[in-house]
Amino acid sequence: VQLVQSGGCLVQPGGSLRLSCAASGFTFISYTMSWYRQAPGKEREFVARINNGGVITNYADSVRGRFTISRDNAKNTVQLQMISLNPEDPAVYYCNVPTRGYWGQGTQVTVSS
Repeated sequence: VQLVQSGGCLVQPGGSLRLSCAASGFTFISYTMSWYRQAPGKEREFVARINNGGVITNYADSVRGRFTISRDNAKNTVQLQMISLNPEDPAVYYCNVPTRGYWGQGTQVTVSS
């Protein structure tokens, strides 16, 4: 099983960023996928979730309206589009298969002017 993430980098406040997670080694279309994040000194927290069909999404209050989770079941990928990034968003972001405990390697997102 692999969850390989890409897309993290440094952005200015108010900027946008798109994270991607490529899955392999399991039946991707069968599973809900999630994104979590962990800031320095804080516990890992839920960010967003999308069901296996890509129809039902859930978001943390802190990101709702700014982040969008999506998936491409043909390509076994899940994305997190982030806009209006603010100083509370910097963290290492992880994709996750919540019912199997699979985690990506983490992607650093930094927001700084």
